[in-house]
Amino acid sequence: MATEMTGRPVAPREGRVIAFPSGTGTANIERCARELGRRHGAEAIEFWRAECRRIADQLLAAGMPESDVGERVLQFQQDVQIELVLSHQNGPLPKSQNR
Repeated sequence: MATEMTGRPVAPREGRVIAFPSGTGTANIERCARELGRRHGAEAIEFWRAECRRIADQLLAAGMPESDVGERVLQFQQDVQIELVLSHQNGPLPKSQNR
């Protein structure tokens, strides 16, 4: 009946919830790229490890399976690396207004 009224298929009664914490969003990717662009050596490595661990912890706390967490963290790392490359091609990223 819902299909007839709205033209949309009826959602299944059971579904899978996918956790999407804000830590992996565009603003966080840009923030991490900005921070990595200004940090060097051991300081950059420490920051990067802490950020990836924080995201993994958020995803695990939200109930995401470990195998999926690893994939999401790798995707986040790739997104930040892309942002770093783009920022070097386009000039420095603007400083955050939230400081």
